[in-house]
This record gives sequence, structure tokens and C-alpha cells, in this order.
Amino acid sequence: MKDHATLSEQFIADEPRTDWHDETLWFVREKRDKAVRQVPEWEQLRELASRIKDHTLSDLDNYLIAFERNARANGVTVHWAADAAEHNGIILQIIREHSVQRVVKSKSMLTEECHLNPFLIENGIEVVDTDLGERIVQFRNEPPSHIVLPAIHLKKQDVSQTFHEHLGTEEGNNDPQYLAEAARIHLRDKFIQSQLAITGVNFAIAETGGFVVCTNEGNADMGAHAAGIHIACMGIEKIIPRAEHLSIFLRLLARSATGQPITTYSSHFNKPGPGQQMHIVIVDNGRTKQLGRPDFRNSLKCIRCAACFNTCPVYRRSGGHSYHTAVAGPIGSILNPNLDMKANADLPFASTLCGSCSNVCPVKIDIHVQLWKWRQVLTNEGYAPTAKKLAMGGMAFVLAHPAIYRVAGKMGRWVLRNLPFLTNNKSFNPWYKQREMPGSPKQSFRDWYIKNKQ
Repeated sequence: MKDHATLSEQFIADEPRTDWHDETLWFVREKRDKAVRQVPEWEQLRELASRIKDHTLSDLDNYLIAFERNARANGVTVHWAADAAEHNGIILQIIREHSVQRVVKSKSMLTEECHLNPFLIENGIEVVDTDLGERIVQFRNEPPSHIVLPAIHLKKQDVSQTFHEHLGTEEGNNDPQYLAEAARIHLRDKFIQSQLAITGVNFAIAETGGFVVCTNEGNADMGAHAAGIHIACMGIEKIIPRAEHLSIFLRLLARSATGQPITTYSSHFNKPGPGQQMHIVIVDNGRTKQLGRPDFRNSLKCIRCAACFNTCPVYRRSGGHSYHTAVAGPIGSILNPNLDMKANADLPFASTLCGSCSNVCPVKIDIHVQLWKWRQVLTNEGYAPTAKKLAMGGMAFVLAHPAIYRVAGKMGRWVLRNLPFLTNNKSFNPWYKQREMPGSPKQSFRDWYIKNKQ
């Protein structure tokens, strides 16, 4: 499997698209800032949400049991899955028990994490993603590149060509309204024909046994109400204690994600309708292991708003597919090493540690601190590249000895001035890729300070 650096290099080869991706996501970040400034109590909301999540995680087993008890009392069938394989197996069993062939699915990062779509397709089940962005990338046989904006890496010309190939739309017609209408007609047929709907869960309420699904397109509602069977898939961390807490998270979620005051559809599900079935699959898949890591447990507070994606300078210029996981960006870089340390050892290093991700997180996850701590864990476990360990060891030695540091600085400045073919060579200096090397300073800061301190 290719690592983040290699996959990033493929993404940034198209410089105009990279610039456009960067600017588009920064525009979303600016919308978030404008929305936040309209809420004077924003920081109090963040603090409340963070404390609610901390409290819930500290008593998670009891809240999960309460949720199960109340959901069953509402007529919902509750299933427990230890990992992705059990999650997928439970869903396939429900599908086969009811001889279902056609399934519609709304956006769910948990099902992406569990690779549910390819699993069901391999077992002969037609699965249609009904979120527009998800449907676009499904047509293209690509994973989503963003947890809120799944097709943000694509331009309208790409969507037009994709729809021409799969929906027979007019070639070269890039009009967004025309393309959206084509998608609407296509998906409406899928909703009508479906026998079973799968949704994610944004928030599950222990007090009531109900859950909330947030969408901007209403596709979760369409699927769940049109089909005879509704399966909701949730990670164990989606629990909140009481219904009165929900408003805090709903005020934070949409503003952090897209700069909206609230998500267009915040749909509440409590019990199946007449003649319908409702199932909830509650999934661990490494979450209890993360819960048991003191330095990383509060990463489970994440409400999947993607604010950290939109602000991250590395994500914006490397693209979501460079993270080679279902959840990309800064939050994915602290969640995924927990699932597979070896396969995801590169991700915590794909960061500047600037702290912008932590600043915008609506539930106050210390993302940049956890990135730094994961680097230490991965290095101690032997997953850091040998070259990096040697380089860091050499740097630590130089920085610990001021005299050697000063000599090294003089040598470095001399090389920059007199041997530019070394520093401006991508083979010798990977940092030079996609960057311009700065000019060499005439003197070090120390020499300047000694000369000018009076």
C-alpha cells in the first residue's frame, strides 16, 4: 500500500486542481468562522459539548446498556458487532432473511470504515449510495475524499462526464441544476424500488433509545420511510446521555461543518412505523481499545463535522485519498493508527502540528497534541522509517550541542549559497518538491543578535 507522501505527490501533480481544492476548502473554513462569530456563546457551547462527551465516555457501558434497553422497548431490534466483519455479517443476514436484493444507503462513515459496500456487492446485493456526493464517487469506483463533502476533489466537469457515462446525460453539459435534476430522477427510482434502507447515526440518545440522522438532502428520510426495513449503523461513541443535550451538538455540528446555522434535515428516529422493521447495529471495531488509551481516548468525542479537514494546510493540499483510509484528515490521522498501527504509521507525520485543527474542533479534541503523541508511540514501536529515526537522532545531537549547532549552521548557509544543485535537487532534497527553496541568510540570528543587541 502506498503511503501519504507518495499519494500526495500524485494529487499535487495537477497544480491548478490542487490550488482549487485548497481555496475551496478554505472558503468553507471562512464560512464556518462567519457562522461562529454570530453565536456569542460559542466557546461555552464547545465546553459543554466537550464535558458531555467526556462524561459519557467515562460511563459508556452503562449508557450503551440504557440505550439498548430503551430502543428495545420502542420495538427496535438491537445488534452488537465487535468488528467490521461482524457488522457486515449482521447486515447481510438481515438482508438474506428477508430476500432483499436492492438496498439504498445514506452517508455513513462507519459503513465506509467497515467496507460494507464492496462486501454486499460481492454477495450479490445491489447497494446504491443516495447522498449525491457519495453516489458520484460510487459511480467512479472511488472512496469519498471528505466526510462531509465526499466528492470535493471533483469539479463539475468531472461530474458531468461521470453522469454522461452512467446516466446518459448530455455530454459536456456542466450546468449544476441540470446535473442535480438528472441525479434526482435517477435516485428517486432507486428509493421507490428499494426494499431496505441503511443509514448512519449522528447522535444516539441513551435516555430515549432514539437516534438522530443529519443530512442536507433528506435522502436518509426518503430511504428509511420508503423501505420496509431500516438498518441504522452506529459506533459506540455516538451515544449522548439525554435528549436535552442534543441541541448543543446540533448547534455546533452544521456551523463547524459547512457554516450553516443548522443541518437542513435533523431526522429523529425512535421506533419503526406500522408494518416496518427497524434495526440498530452498535459497533466497536477498535473503539474500546482507543478508549483504553489515556492519551488518545478523547478522539472518540469526534462528531464528524470535518472542520479539522477544512482548516488543515496538509489536507487541503494533499487531498483526502492520500490518507488511504475511510476517515482522512487530522482526525483520521489519530483514529486510524489505533485500528492498524503498521498500515497507518505514516498518517500522524502528515501534519505541521500547527494546532489549527484543535482550535476549530467543536468538541475540543486536542488533535495536534495527539498527532505529536502518536509519533512518539509509533517510533517507540518501531514503525517510523529508519532514515527518519537516524535523521532525528542526528538533529537531536546537533541541537543539544550549541557549538556543533553553530558550525552546522555555517556549513548549511555555505552549501545553500555555493552548492545549490544539492538543495534544489528533488533526489537529494524531497522538501524541494512543489516548493521553492529560500535564499541563504547572510548570518545566523545569533550573530545578528550579538551584533545588534545594544
